[in-house]
Amino acid sequence: MLNKSKIHTAFSTKINTIGLPVIALCWVSFFWGTTWIASKQGVKHMPALQLVALRQFIGGFLYVSFFLLKKAPWPKGKQWKTILILCVLNFVFSNALSTWGVKYISSGLGAIIGAIVPLWIVIITFFRGERLSRLTVVGLIVSFCGVCVIFYDHLKDFLQPDFRFGIFLSITATITWAFGTLYTKKKAASFNPYFSLGLQMIISSILIFAVTGATGTSVSLGSIPAVSWWAIAYLVIFGAIFTFIAFIYMLQHLPAEISSIYAYINPIVAVILGSLFLGESFNTAIAIGGFITLSGLYMVNYALKKARR
Repeated sequence: MLNKSKIHTAFSTKINTIGLPVIALCWVSFFWGTTWIASKQGVKHMPALQLVALRQFIGGFLYVSFFLLKKAPWPKGKQWKTILILCVLNFVFSNALSTWGVKYISSGLGAIIGAIVPLWIVIITFFRGERLSRLTVVGLIVSFCGVCVIFYDHLKDFLQPDFRFGIFLSITATITWAFGTLYTKKKAASFNPYFSLGLQMIISSILIFAVTGATGTSVSLGSIPAVSWWAIAYLVIFGAIFTFIAFIYMLQHLPAEISSIYAYINPIVAVILGSLFLGESFNTAIAIGGFITLSGLYMVNYALKKARR
């Protein structure tokens, strides 16, 4: 009995230390890819910024309510500055602009553009005086070539102002997320990351509501169709709550080399599901260009991690 008990304990420990983090990685890899489809479906029938504000308010309210019931300690002093800056960079700009962008471009293309964040991180750190390794430079060139292949199929679309605007919004979103990532590494708050996330969502939703109210770009809640409410519900439950919890758990229990895999799978999921359920284009140029871009991103990420070690 003792041996069986030891074996059972060892097996349970193994599952918790390896199995659950890997499950979390698989969850993040798939469901964050699906959120691009939900966003695309939602913004078809309502203003994009209003969708973002509703999504972040509901998600943030649920997070904050939970930690208030748990009587978690509130941020103190300079922690609020970090929360406000991350709120603006990651939610007011990055999340809002990327969601707004897919109103004018395909969800798959938005996801592929969203994956180029590591390129901006390298470029930003370069202008801050850091040297680039040879592998990093090669990765940048390869990724740029991949993006060129993808956009070769969309050259005629650049004649459309809406398409150009969508690309501009999506690229701007990746730049602000890159700055947010670098700021997080430098000034990460020392309290509960989930509570911080909820506060960022709440504050960002209030700011976006103010923008939509001031510009008159919102619609009455009663005029929002059911399909958009379902999209918001999906984005809150799977995008803002369960997947963020899995994401933070994954980061805490897996090596960076493994946990970063999700960034390469999300665009693939978005492109395939966009083709299957939304009728979006999935041709040879997108497939080859996406593969080349993700390969270059892998080189860049590998070089960055090697430099840290």
